[in-house]
Amino acid sequence: MTNKMWKEDGSGRRLVQHFFNNVDFIVNQLIKHTFMNCTIFKRAALVAACGMQVLLAAAQDQNETPYLVKTFSRDQVKQLKSQTSGGNIHVAGQTTGDAKVEVYVRANDGGRYLSHDEAQQRMNESVDLTVGMDGGILQVIAKRKDKWEDNWRHNVSVSFVIYVPEAVSSDVETSGGNIHLSDLTGTESFSTSGGNLHLETLAGKISGTTSGGNVTITDSKNDIDLRTSGGNMHAKNCEGTITMTTSGGNVDLENVKGTVHATTSGGHIDGDGIGGELKTSTSGGNIHLDNLTCSLNASTSGGSIDVTMKTMGKYLELGNSGGNIHLTLPSGQGYNLAISGDKIHTDKLTNFSGTMDNHNLEGTLNGGGVSVRVSGEGGHVTLSFQ
Repeated sequence: MTNKMWKEDGSGRRLVQHFFNNVDFIVNQLIKHTFMNCTIFKRAALVAACGMQVLLAAAQDQNETPYLVKTFSRDQVKQLKSQTSGGNIHVAGQTTGDAKVEVYVRANDGGRYLSHDEAQQRMNESVDLTVGMDGGILQVIAKRKDKWEDNWRHNVSVSFVIYVPEAVSSDVETSGGNIHLSDLTGTESFSTSGGNLHLETLAGKISGTTSGGNVTITDSKNDIDLRTSGGNMHAKNCEGTITMTTSGGNVDLENVKGTVHATTSGGHIDGDGIGGELKTSTSGGNIHLDNLTCSLNASTSGGSIDVTMKTMGKYLELGNSGGNIHLTLPSGQGYNLAISGDKIHTDKLTNFSGTMDNHNLEGTLNGGGVSVRVSGEGGHVTLSFQ
């Protein structure tokens, strides 16, 4: 069944399809990390198990009817502003067709779907809903009324599915739900306090934050700046100026090219097939990077570093104050080497000019070339060639 067919069959089926996409990602990560990192495997398995409950709930409600549907002339809509306090927001760009807004209402007491009459009553009591144009801005906003905190069990969660022209710029915010953006080429700004960010096929200026969720971005390009305080981050098939920052999770980069900055304070960093320039650091985790064709600066204070270069960039710098470093470089190439550690292990170096002992290696290999600087103050450094 095609993605188009899923989209035309309603919100519930969209949720199911999106979850299957996430399951594919999780399974791939399980396979990738099973033999590399048991902790990551256990964490991903837990996410998959919890997610199955979401799948079952979505499958049961795949025929959900929107509480409200409104359409707007395509030519009217230049920007989008969308806000909700307790629900999800999905914005999808389209190359043809009018803009459309679908509003979905669920009960707070258990998340069950409501009849239209019950939803109408609760909405009148607790939510100010705006779906309309203000100049060239499409406004899709659900605001809680002042008294909602006193009667939260009889309140509602309001979610939006919004179809807009692909070049539209958006300002999207939810305090308790997930954000999903797809097929957009404008300036996209979005934030959630308690949900995940799922982003696909975006091009333009992309800026998003979440305080408590995971971030996934695929098939996107240009200017990307994504941050989370408590979740994992995954980028695949992306290109441009890319910033990925998490305070408490892991970072996974796959087939990413451009100027890339990836940092975490408490997690691991994995990368495969990265080109351009990568600057990455973690305060408490391991770094594993493979098939690199980029300039590289990588450091950790509390884990190991394992790097395999496929093609050298302009420079390579590795720093580790609490673990071992294993670096594999392309053979037969010229290098300016400056390597230090508690103990240095290396293949037999031919055509080397310089000084070398158990703790330091400094000089030129094959006449000199790319600068390679490695500082392994807290562990062993292993240098090999392939």
